[in-house]
Order: sequence, then C-alpha cells, then structure tokens
Amino acid sequence: MAPSPQQRRQFKIGKYDILAQPALGSMHMLRYTVLLNGKRLGAFLSMPTESDCKFLESPPVVPPLKIFQVTYRPGRPKKNANTGENKDGEGGSGPTIPWAIKNQQRY
Repeated sequence: MAPSPQQRRQFKIGKYDILAQPALGSMHMLRYTVLLNGKRLGAFLSMPTESDCKFLESPPVVPPLKIFQVTYRPGRPKKNANTGENKDGEGGSGPTIPWAIKNQQRY
C-alpha cells in the first residue's frame, strides 16, 4: 500500500532534505529519511535535528579495536618479581608445617 501524497511531507533542515512518510506497519509513526543532494544518508523514526544529519553525513572516527588477550592478562608476574621462594630456599606456595616429613609420599 503506497502512502498518499497527503501523508508524505518534504522539508529542509539546513542543507538536508527530509522526507517524512508513515513507518511500515504504523499510521501514527513517521519515518524521516535524510537526503543530501539527492543521495540518501539514513533514516530516523524521530524528528532529526541538523546535528543528527551531520552525524549521518560524516560519523566520528572509531579507534581500532584492541585484542582482549593483549590488554588483559591476569596473574602475569612483573619483570623483577620474586619467584615465590621461601627464605630457606624452598619453593612452595603454602605455609610449612613443622611436623611434616620432607619428601614423604602419600598413597
């Protein structure tokens, strides 16, 4: 079903031509198509401002994405960090138990 000429409106905001017509599936909402020199830039479902039209014409530069693994590495030791050895020279993560037998094997 094509909209009738009474339902379509065309007007200018600055240097941009705006074409307002009913949105698909709705008789109350309008779709505002933004044109510049006959070329379609985009569309809005709300009344665009001139700054919205400028944003469609030249969007801001987006910085390149950083790879997640490079930027977030939990638990990575610092360059000159100690290796976790005790003052006795024994490597280990937990506390030493004085009554434990060294090199004891458990079944």
